[in-house]
Amino acid sequence: MSEFDGKSVLITGGGSGIGLATARRLLDAGARVAIAGRDTDRLEAAAKELDAGERVIAVRADVASTADVDVLIGEIQSKFGSLDGVFANAGVGLNARTADITEADFDQVVGTNFKGAFFTVQKALPILNDGGSIVFNASWLVHRGMGMGSLYAASKAAVLNLARTLAPDLADRGIRVNTVTPGHIKTEMFDAVTGNDQVREFFRGQVAIGRLGDPTDIADAVLYLLSSRSSYITGQELVVDGGLVGSVPN
Repeated sequence: MSEFDGKSVLITGGGSGIGLATARRLLDAGARVAIAGRDTDRLEAAAKELDAGERVIAVRADVASTADVDVLIGEIQSKFGSLDGVFANAGVGLNARTADITEADFDQVVGTNFKGAFFTVQKALPILNDGGSIVFNASWLVHRGMGMGSLYAASKAAVLNLARTLAPDLADRGIRVNTVTPGHIKTEMFDAVTGNDQVREFFRGQVAIGRLGDPTDIADAVLYLLSSRSSYITGQELVVDGGLVGSVPN
């Protein structure tokens, strides 16, 4: 019997990168998975790649829109009935000096990274089974200041605190709430922010373990936090960064 047999999990930002890697791991472990994202073509390609038949559904949804999230939750309830886990993973990056950030930038980053995470969880609560698990995706930037990342880091710091406060709020239902905090992970968003191989090599050089992370490194941590193996863990942060935050490379 697989670890997630009979379980259903929602992954926002599930069409690529960390979200897609997590969906693949969950399906391999027996789960049913709903992936959501803004790009219909990307979602359809992801669902085809996952090749899990009725165990995977793909729903176009911009988590910054509460109306979209309502539709998403309705689709999940219709197809799966209920949820056992939520991975609030959808996010957008921004690499800009504070003086150059516009109101539109603010609305996009905070709307997706914080508002989207909050309302994804809030609206999932009626169909989230007691004893379920919620995992938020934060960022190493909540621990180290970087001048070009003020808005992005602040939005992720809000998510980290949200997990800590939701943990006692939902404890009476046996729902656990935790955060996974990635370091430098090889994803499309990382490539877009870093821009070129020279910059990516600079970031790799900051990592004590000597390599950039793979999306599966984060996916494995998320599966642990979603599973019964972490049944006594809530309100916590699991940093998966190859030593980026806490160590100085040789």
